[in-house]
Amino acid sequence: MKARILRIAAASAVGLLIAAGIAWWQVDNAGTTVQSSVPIGGPFTLTDQDGKAVTDADYRGKYLLVYFGYTYCPDVCPTELGAMARAVDLLGAQGEKVQPLFISVDPERDTVAHLKEYVPLFHPRLVGLTGTPEQVKAVAKEYRVYYAKAPQKDAKPDEYLMDHSSFIYLMAPDGRFLGVYPAGTTADRLAQDLGTRIAG
Repeated sequence: MKARILRIAAASAVGLLIAAGIAWWQVDNAGTTVQSSVPIGGPFTLTDQDGKAVTDADYRGKYLLVYFGYTYCPDVCPTELGAMARAVDLLGAQGEKVQPLFISVDPERDTVAHLKEYVPLFHPRLVGLTGTPEQVKAVAKEYRVYYAKAPQKDAKPDEYLMDHSSFIYLMAPDGRFLGVYPAGTTADRLAQDLGTRIAG
């Protein structure tokens, strides 16, 4: 229990550093950004739910909503993915200019086959990405994402949880980092901000 508390504290500390160091907007001021000296995002090579190797370049030309989580997440991840999916639908035709991405921080269990069953539960256009532990570590580093395995007392070895930071990253069509939405941002707010950016 003590070790898990320490991991959660570490995740919170990383989250605070991210909030302080990267471009950020408050929920009440969506649409305004502050430039950051901390680089966020970058090149990656992963595998999608169809078993296809993809890179960040494959998604150029669209706004990206990027969320890092895992399929066995009991609450936070489904909530955030649901908000992303709903926002895309709320945008209507504008939603075609947005690509939602779900990057797993649990490659051990989140296989291609498992992602293929999982991501359609949220949206037909949601892309699930996984890879080797090294590939996942590399992309998490690019996005300044914290994650760590959290074994559960008296549970089987594969019944662990994952502690991880929880933000929805917004990337521009040219791959530039635009900002993050904090956990709990509603689908309406996501759609409002994205709609303004797409129209502008």
